Amino acid sequence: MSEAVMSDAQAPQEEGFEEPRAGGRVQAVVAGALPIALGAFAAWLAFGLRIGTLTAPGPGLWPLVVAALLVACGVGIVVVAVSAKVFEAAPANGTEAFTRGTGAVLVAAAALAVYASLFEVVGFEVPTLLLLFAWLRFLGRESWLSSAVVAVVATAVAYALFILGLGVPLPHIIAF
Repeated sequence: MSEAVMSDAQAPQEEGFEEPRAGGRVQAVVAGALPIALGAFAAWLAFGLRIGTLTAPGPGLWPLVVAALLVACGVGIVVVAVSAKVFEAAPANGTEAFTRGTGAVLVAAAALAVYASLFEVVGFEVPTLLLLFAWLRFLGRESWLSSAVVAVVATAVAYALFILGLGVPLPHIIAF
């Protein structure tokens, strides 16, 4: 039988690949509710800024647009999850169960929030270096050496591109 007509059951599986567990409808609703809550919070913060108009946008316009898209995506996820029950579709709708990997995503998001809070206080270089190193070493499980080298080089490239090359007024402690 040619590989083109093999069914999924007959197809060879990659070594070490494991099918994810199904998450279920409740997890699908939770997965949709989180972006709704985050988008609503971001929209509330955006309204604290001047929105402006499309022809003369204020600093809150694009955060508001992104927040609205986030809410819309979350609503779409919830609608699909709830309508699957109503229309007797597959129970999980392809939602994967929350696993240890979910925790890594939450840690990465928390690290990004700490990065954003330190950015204005400490400057661009140190938080960027620490965030990249932590993501590479602890989330990406890279070696200590490669994590350090990539973090330093990427921070230097970002510094050269944004601060020196484009003249973006980022807060920074190293001045050339």
